[in-house]
Amino acid sequence: MIYDLIIVGGGPAGASAAVYAARKRLKTLMVLEEWGGQSNVSENIQNWIGTPSISGAELAKALKAHVNAYAGEYLEIRTPLRATAVTPNEGSISVTLSNAETVEGLALFVATGANRRKLPALGADEFEHKGLTYCASCDGPLFADQDVVVIGGGNAAFETALQLLAYCKTVSLINRSEEFRADEITVAAAKMNPKMRIITNAETTAVVGEKFVNGLTYKDLKTNTETTLPVTGIFVEIGLIPNSAWLGTTVALTQTQQIVVDPLTQRTSHPRIWAAGDITDGIYHQNNIASGDAVKALEDIYVAVRKNKAA
Repeated sequence: MIYDLIIVGGGPAGASAAVYAARKRLKTLMVLEEWGGQSNVSENIQNWIGTPSISGAELAKALKAHVNAYAGEYLEIRTPLRATAVTPNEGSISVTLSNAETVEGLALFVATGANRRKLPALGADEFEHKGLTYCASCDGPLFADQDVVVIGGGNAAFETALQLLAYCKTVSLINRSEEFRADEITVAAAKMNPKMRIITNAETTAVVGEKFVNGLTYKDLKTNTETTLPVTGIFVEIGLIPNSAWLGTTVALTQTQQIVVDPLTQRTSHPRIWAAGDITDGIYHQNNIASGDAVKALEDIYVAVRKNKAA
């Protein structure tokens, strides 16, 4: 059979797309490995609209329950499966799954997200969620009135620093080189804050602590000397690895392998493929934004599919 829509991914974008697709009575297949997306591992999410506080695990359960409530005639859910390849056809899109099955749809919505680039330092894995985090929006307020450090030199790192400066005691930023990838205005704004300290030409070598983080050790790349900062929070912003390899050359990608989308519709360079969430080249990436962009995409997908069927 040919589905109206195939959705790949089970985070906020994928779940929102599935609910809207089912409500619009598009014959939809949803394929996912797990529910929740990147926030699945967050201890306390305080910015999911409508819920003052929720853990990543609870959010994943809520997304699953909401989508499952629409499972039936118009929505089929298959998990745990992942997409491994995509093939454009004349009038449709074929997706190969990890069980070697191939499914076909009039439209494809991609919400496979991205993985945070992990900090390659001693103790980083041990203290993840014990003071070391990859999500300032999720966990930042938990470190109010504390000394924290941000690792990275791009816009994400400096925007995280600016966010933390609003309520943390001090914020240090560590960057491997002398130059920053962030835009000059954002860097200047951070430098103006008296609570901000910027350390360049430095490589993080170890995360230290007991039950929770109490320090970070870095090496000065010019002198090879090591220094330990007494901090209780470490925010890692060294980039994302988009889960886009399975798409091959079907859609246009940025140099960092994010899908290029039209911000008005979330449509990609291929007329039958849409995308939302961390896998896209949107400026900002958060759960609420992913969900909203997915709804925007579904409105456009619905119109496109109906036009296709009427033709």
